[in-house]
Amino acid sequence: AGMGSAPNASASADVDHPVTQGLVQVISVFIDTLLICSSTAMMLLVSGVQGESGVLDGIPYVQAAIQANVGSWGIHFITFSIFAFAFSSLIGNYYYAESNILFIKDNKLLLNVFRATCCAAVFLGAQADFGLVWNIADITMGAMAIVNIIAIFLLGGIAMKALKDYEIQRKNGKRPVFKGENIGVKDTMWK
Repeated sequence: AGMGSAPNASASADVDHPVTQGLVQVISVFIDTLLICSSTAMMLLVSGVQGESGVLDGIPYVQAAIQANVGSWGIHFITFSIFAFAFSSLIGNYYYAESNILFIKDNKLLLNVFRATCCAAVFLGAQADFGLVWNIADITMGAMAIVNIIAIFLLGGIAMKALKDYEIQRKNGKRPVFKGENIGVKDTMWK
């Protein structure tokens, strides 16, 4: 969590001012990272179940920990939760990627090649060794984090100007509406 996929969700929102969605996304990152991930970690730590690399790790470790705390129905709850999370992540990330491809170049051949590549990646990922899949995921998430850190440094000043513009409009009792010229930015999607 927190490595850079949240901007994809924010970019698909329809808002009058980008700061509005940015503030909503802050809450989302808080819920994902601090509440859900930290709750899971605390449950593992206090469960009394001893994890062991290669034997009891990953989802089986979470299932054993929740079973120790709430009984056997917890295993089924975690199984369903992970299935729902994995399925929604596949659909959501596919949507983000396809939207990005269409934004860059609206080409039917390119889109079909992308779709075939996605199907192959999902199939191969489901067949591959658990450790290999996690290693690939770590590498790609690290690359995404690097790109996003660079973007933050390059766009940080503009983001701060947008926040100040938003705060001024709110302070004046207005519903914030973004106009690029207010912060010295041209050619934005907001008109």
